[in-house]
Amino acid sequence: MLSKLINWMKPLPDTEIQLKDEKQIANLYKFWRIRMFLGMYIGYIVYYFTRKNLSFVATAFMRNVGITKMEFGILNSLAYISYGVGKFLSGIFADKCSIRTFMALGLIGSSIINLFFGFLYSLPFITFFWGINGGLQSMGFPPVAKGLVYWFSPSERATKWTLWSSSHTVGTFLIGILAAWCIGLGDWRATFYVPGIIGLITGIVLLFTLTDKPSSLGLPPIDIYHNDTLPLKKQTKGQKSLSHMQILFKYVLFNPFLWSLAIAYTFIYFIRFATLDWGTVFMTERGLSEKNAAFLLGFMPLIGTLGGISSGWISDKFFKGRCAPISIIYLLCLIFSLWGMYHFTNVSTPWWLIALFLSLVGFFVDGPQNLVGGVQVSRITVQESIGAACGFTGMFGYLGAFLSGIGAAWIIEKWGWHGIFISCGIFCVMAILFIIITWKRENTKPILNQ
Repeated sequence: MLSKLINWMKPLPDTEIQLKDEKQIANLYKFWRIRMFLGMYIGYIVYYFTRKNLSFVATAFMRNVGITKMEFGILNSLAYISYGVGKFLSGIFADKCSIRTFMALGLIGSSIINLFFGFLYSLPFITFFWGINGGLQSMGFPPVAKGLVYWFSPSERATKWTLWSSSHTVGTFLIGILAAWCIGLGDWRATFYVPGIIGLITGIVLLFTLTDKPSSLGLPPIDIYHNDTLPLKKQTKGQKSLSHMQILFKYVLFNPFLWSLAIAYTFIYFIRFATLDWGTVFMTERGLSEKNAAFLLGFMPLIGTLGGISSGWISDKFFKGRCAPISIIYLLCLIFSLWGMYHFTNVSTPWWLIALFLSLVGFFVDGPQNLVGGVQVSRITVQESIGAACGFTGMFGYLGAFLSGIGAAWIIEKWGWHGIFISCGIFCVMAILFIIITWKRENTKPILNQ
């Protein structure tokens, strides 16, 4: 049974028939690029259905289950630990697995957890199963990163990657709408079992929608097809290619620029999840109703989508694919947005003004999140290690997410909401400093290490 599962998870083999007809190659590439992009996009939206639903029902969940803010923070933090560590391990395995089976299996497993999660009332069981859900969720991004690198060339990657990354915020927005609807019906548990049903169906569909690398269809590599040089190519040891472990150590674990991006990503993720996960709690304590808080919080990921997409387009259009400059600009604007969110969120403020600052926070945090942990990583590592490299930065990102759970709970108890927003402003500055370290390394010219 185990051997069958391993064989099923392996990458699809290169087809023996290598296509030569340019028109046929162009048509197949166009068809599969659209199909792969849409499959990974929709699939990851549904991943968020089975991950972020807890954030939008946080107040009702704590009240009905009978847990404190600190216990809720610990629950979130432990889930982020399992997700972060799992993301790195999933990245290592995803580099050696098929894109379609790896992504589909994680979504199916997470959906099964969601089907019964809302009916659990024991805190140890809740923590255990939500931790397992975090590990299964970690199987979503690494195969997508692999798919984006193998199907889209470096000259277009920032735009395509950040466009795909809008699936994060679209998924969060849609689950926010669904959560508000479920709360309005008086059944907060539906926020878990409805996404579970949707996720189960979507995971099965992914098995019949996605494929693996272009070579599995007889297509040439994307850099050859687009006549576009890869930013970094793996070295060889004499005449022998480096092994998977050698690539992992050389281009991931011993890559100082990747470490710098990973640390910056920690700060960015703290800001993202401190504002998102605690957003409904913050607004309800400022006098807003649970339903209105869930609705207004949806603006943060919705407008954040535009922030992520715009950051990639600006990087390709004005900075020749470089990510550091636009990330720094966005983080500076984020400081102002956080100030506005803190000062203008209360029951006496017009809803549109609250929505405005929530939207600005989402807009300016989404850009650096998409670029630093994804696009920029693909420019300082090789294709063969992209899953592990993105998993590595993702692991650090979810260290920040972990701190936004238990750490934010501690800050709230000690210094209140004022302390949270001051911390987020300081972390913006810290992220900028570590991104600056990569400024010269992220060259606009191809880096050839052959």
